This record gives sequence, structure tokens and C-alpha cells, in this order.
Amino acid sequence: MTERILVAPADLLGDGVFETIDLRPTGPWLLDQHLSRLAGSAAILGLPAPPLPEIRARIGAIAGTGALRVVYTRDVLHVSVSPVPTGVTRERRDGIRVISADQGISVRRPPWSVTAAKSLSYAENFAARRWATRQDADDLIWLSIEGYVREAPTASVVWQTGDELCTVPPAEAGILPGITAAHLLSLAPSMGLRPAERMVTLGELAAADTIWLASSLRGLAEVTMLDRTPRPRSPWTPRLLDALGFVSG
Repeated sequence: MTERILVAPADLLGDGVFETIDLRPTGPWLLDQHLSRLAGSAAILGLPAPPLPEIRARIGAIAGTGALRVVYTRDVLHVSVSPVPTGVTRERRDGIRVISADQGISVRRPPWSVTAAKSLSYAENFAARRWATRQDADDLIWLSIEGYVREAPTASVVWQTGDELCTVPPAEAGILPGITAAHLLSLAPSMGLRPAERMVTLGELAAADTIWLASSLRGLAEVTMLDRTPRPRSPWTPRLLDALGFVSG
């Protein structure tokens, strides 16, 4: 994020929500799902309902392609577009090295938890990725204190074993619902795969045929190394990326 946004002091405390959307030549990808999640995130934080018609109008006035962002707080509505970072396309093409880390929290979240919202409180997410870089990795997968896989700091975890394509159930794991992961699973039957959501341990995830991190701009980034153990590349990666409308090369 390189845009300059004027915000109220309260907004600096993370009291706001946002969405990042892949703006394609055909328009904003999965816009309805993103706006629905924006509204859900706002409700979790107790914000007024976002003005969706105005947001749609502002988006409609934007030309070109890139990373489209909608930021909404109690005082600010900001819609902008910026270039997709080069690292995103590189990770999509080359895959990523991932390590796992205990996040130190339980899947049993308190009633005031905002972990299911895409809030502006992203300092821990960025710090986690910087920590992964210092460990000679590209990203990391968070684990609960119970040993279950939760999510990555800015992505959902998706894996394939045999003919089953899986992701973590957001409500049970207490995580942000992943729009790209959910859309991918909805396409699974058309590719001869069975979609499923289930809680998974790190050992079970490591035993999967293929692991990906899924997000709106990356689409899918295949995990080529997990906890310093190399993983073979999967022929499913270009097929799934093509189904999502991304170019893997």
C-alpha cells in the first residue's frame, strides 16, 4: 500500500476495514463477494453499513487494471488503484518457501474477537511476514495452540490430496473467510475434484499432494518448500490458476 489517505486519529487504531480486489480488463474480479465481506467486516467492528452503491460508483469510474483497494472507516471512504506488486506475479510463477509458526492463540475465540474481519489492524500480519523473511522464507502459515493450521498472514491455505481440494473452515478456525479459496472450491467439481473444508494439523498438511496460499492478487502461490523441506511442483497449479483467470508463467 503506497497511497496517501487522510484519516481521523481513531482510524490509526485499526477501527476500519478494507478489501483488496484484482482489477482486470473485464472489471473488478469477484466484486460482489468482496463487497459482501466488507459489509460483514464492518458489522463485526460495529461500523455503520458501508455505502455500497457509492463504492460501486467510485469503482466504476476507475479505468485500467491493478490492485484495487477499498478502505472504509467511521469517517473515511477511500477507493484507489495501484500497480500489482512484482513479487505477487513472481510468487505465482515460481512458488513460495513457507515456514510454520505457532500464533499463540486458540481456535476458540472470545466473543469480541475481530479475527473474522478484514480490519486495518494489520501490523501483526506484516510483522509476521518480515519475520518469515528473516528465516529465509517467503511467507508463513499460522498454527493455533491446539496445533491446527489457521491461515497465512495475507492468504488462505488450500491443499489437494488425491481428488480432494480442501481449505480451512473459517468459522471453526476463527479466521477471515477467504474469497479466492471459496471461489476455487466452487470450481472444483468442474475439474473433477471434490471440495471440502476441514481442520488440519501441520503433519496432515505436510502429507498433502500440493499446498497453495490463495489470495485475491496472487491467485495461487504453490508452496515449494515447507519448513525447509522441498516439495515437488504440481501439474494442478497451472490448471487451477487458469480456472481462476490467472497466468502462471
